[in-house]
Amino acid sequence: MTSMAPSRTSPDLSFLLDRTGFVLRSRMTAALAEIGLTPRMHCVLVHALEEERTQIQLAEIGDMDKTTMVVTVDALEKAGLAERRPSSKDRRARVIAVTEEGARVAARSQEIVDGVHEAALGSLPEADREVFLRALNALVTGHLAVPSESPQPVRRPRQRAK
Repeated sequence: MTSMAPSRTSPDLSFLLDRTGFVLRSRMTAALAEIGLTPRMHCVLVHALEEERTQIQLAEIGDMDKTTMVVTVDALEKAGLAERRPSSKDRRARVIAVTEEGARVAARSQEIVDGVHEAALGSLPEADREVFLRALNALVTGHLAVPSESPQPVRRPRQRAK
């Protein structure tokens, strides 16, 4: 019996990007778990340290919905790494402030994240690394900078149950 599947005329870019993104996220999650953080917690800590930001601003940066953001900040507060405070710029707004311990943990988590990235890039031949990063940056800032409008929302990949 012959296959009725159409033959490919180009590489499956969606698969390549999805698969590498998934594996990179899984490695990042495992590495950060060693210090009790999730990638989302790391993202919030690092970006809250850069400047005064509200939960909404941090959620946009981390591509999180409101519920996920609240759960993430609750976990950071419970761990003593961050707290919600009134904004110094707008009394009505509340910002996420990183505690001294949170800043220490953020510095360590950034070292971990950098190590995961360096390991991934280190698996490529040295001559290909800069070209690869330049090409990805060109896609992210160019043709793939803005998602397309769609009548059906794009679903995020389902997390596998352990």
